[in-house]
Amino acid sequence: MINSPHKKNIIPLYATAIAIAAMAMALQGCHHAKEEPKDEKFEVTDSLLNSLLIDTVKEASALSEINLTGSIAADENKTVKIYPMVSGVAQNVQVQLGDVVSSGQTLAILRSAEMAGFTKDNISAEADLRSAKRNFESTEDLYKSGLASQKDFEQAQSDYKKAEAESKRAGAVVSINKSNDQGYLVKSPIAGFVIEKNLADNTQVRADNSANLFTIADLSDVFVLINVYESDISNVQVGDPVKITTLSYPDQVFNGKIDKVYDILDPDNKVVKARVKIENPGNKLKPGMFAGVKIKAKSGENLPVIDTRSLIFDNDKDYVVVVDGKAKVHIQQIEIGKRVEDRAYIKSGLKPGDRIVASRQLYLFESLKN
Repeated sequence: MINSPHKKNIIPLYATAIAIAAMAMALQGCHHAKEEPKDEKFEVTDSLLNSLLIDTVKEASALSEINLTGSIAADENKTVKIYPMVSGVAQNVQVQLGDVVSSGQTLAILRSAEMAGFTKDNISAEADLRSAKRNFESTEDLYKSGLASQKDFEQAQSDYKKAEAESKRAGAVVSINKSNDQGYLVKSPIAGFVIEKNLADNTQVRADNSANLFTIADLSDVFVLINVYESDISNVQVGDPVKITTLSYPDQVFNGKIDKVYDILDPDNKVVKARVKIENPGNKLKPGMFAGVKIKAKSGENLPVIDTRSLIFDNDKDYVVVVDGKAKVHIQQIEIGKRVEDRAYIKSGLKPGDRIVASRQLYLFESLKN
């Protein structure tokens, strides 16, 4: 059989067409394989928003924290200095520095010649009073009977009143200067702690000495005297909240408020004293202790304030997630003016009344950012 030249040309044409069709189908398949589905935009649902904590931006005066030092001091209204009322020699000193004493407790005994004289004067005054009383009563009866003159009656009456006054005076001296058979008793007028002691056995005591024998203080409340430097005086005011720590109890914070700012500047240290009265449970705080003081002072600015738990920090900037309405939120960049503990005062980006997300806000931030 003889092949036609025309037929030979047809076969290569069919093969070429088939190859082109196969290549087209392969290219179309590759194009569809590379095509990816479009990402769906993140949306906040009602159920998600309802599960989140939402804070409201508040308006408040910004506070600045001032760190100062101070010392513990006894409440001067509950502190008593005990001075000797008589001269003598100390014996039987019964308390030591730091002891707890009760009201009326005997602290020491003085052997005193003056006390013996006070006792003698009291006994004599009582005897004179009895004698003057009898004389007055007798003269009064005679005067009523016409047997004594008015002058005699008035003299007897005057003598009786003088004796009565002297007896009261002598009795008061003995009453103030308590004593027993051993001598003059030095007693505590209040309950508290012995925070100063200047007396030992066999010490000679003089009534005209300006030094006190003991100082007793009730330490249920104490003062903290704060050293306010000249540069901080204008920022510290009565009523400012204060947190106090001590070296002895570094983990315990004592809270109070400034109740007095003194008007006198110490010329040497250039400080003004401010005072805080605080409760002293268990009498832990002792006069003379060093105190670290943090004062929240008002700056005079009115800035919106939020809880720092709502903040998001990203690329050296601060953000929050703001709730626009039902299931609508957006990222808001903010500028922080001040931070005080767990509060942030917002200089720009928020206003009082705005609602912000306070839980899972980092998750929302990352989802909304993409």
